Amino acid sequence: MKEWYDKINKVKSVEALEEIRISVFGKKGVLAAEFAKMKDAKGQEKSKIAKDLNMHKNSLMSELSAKKVTLQTAELKKAMQAEAIDVSMFSMQSEVGALHPVMETMDRIVEYFCAMNFAVKTGDMIEDDFNNFEALNLPKYHPARDMQDTFYFKDEMLLRTHTSPVQIRTMMAQKPPIRMIAPGAVFRRDYDLTHTPMFHQVEGLLVDDESKVSFANLKYILEDFLKYMFGDIKVRFRPSFFPFTEPSAEVDISCVFCKGEGCRVCSQTGWLEVLGCGIVDPNVFKAVKYKNVSGYAFGLGVERFAMLIHQIGDLRSLFEGDIKLLEQFQ
Repeated sequence: MKEWYDKINKVKSVEALEEIRISVFGKKGVLAAEFAKMKDAKGQEKSKIAKDLNMHKNSLMSELSAKKVTLQTAELKKAMQAEAIDVSMFSMQSEVGALHPVMETMDRIVEYFCAMNFAVKTGDMIEDDFNNFEALNLPKYHPARDMQDTFYFKDEMLLRTHTSPVQIRTMMAQKPPIRMIAPGAVFRRDYDLTHTPMFHQVEGLLVDDESKVSFANLKYILEDFLKYMFGDIKVRFRPSFFPFTEPSAEVDISCVFCKGEGCRVCSQTGWLEVLGCGIVDPNVFKAVKYKNVSGYAFGLGVERFAMLIHQIGDLRSLFEGDIKLLEQFQ
């Protein structure tokens, strides 16, 4: 057995040490072979052999464990020395940082609406069912709730599925007129090329006297905003349905990839959907106890805008922290 102690002491790597361990303790190893010989021994001789082998077994195991710690410590020290950075050294190759494309896009959106005299409001990410659904004309068992794919907690608490609860809380806290946007993170149970469990929205709300609100004004604001974000594009409004607005519309822009000619991205239609909007449903005003007012609302996904502006094909790449991708936005 002495030769194995010598081999353990002389071994230079964890891999070689593992080979020794298998040679000694494996099913076909040295110890197994020695224990197998005991069947031919008799009486006290068998007891002496067993005692001797068990002693060596425990001793070799201790030697292996101690050597493994020593080798691993040495390898870690070597790796740390190889990767060490002298932070005191001056370098002309320092790279300039940049905003993440999602945050840069969010800032541009907020900048536009602040210039149009919209206040910026924020709220909690954990909401209750009333503010996230019921006050927005989405009562229990409403089929549109299935579209939200909500993360629920106990006692009807949930991760907000949109920033609309900020609008509800703002209306309950103050009287009209209201002119606001609600940017922030929202959460839904979804994950694919164009959806992630967490993403960002900007929702807008204007509430005022009935004589001062019109769909024409909403249309003007959104057309001007989209041209501010995307440049020389065409904009169209299509009738749609949202529980919290009536009438409702989805807004498309001419495809930024093919300039409206038709391509794979726009499914050969020449158009890309970018946001939803509409006149606030009377049931929403009823929930917050507003009377004799009108308003319009709109909502958009910030990641969707960032993908179109920077021509990014997979939404998930925005959240993977790939330095090679992020360096492109310096």
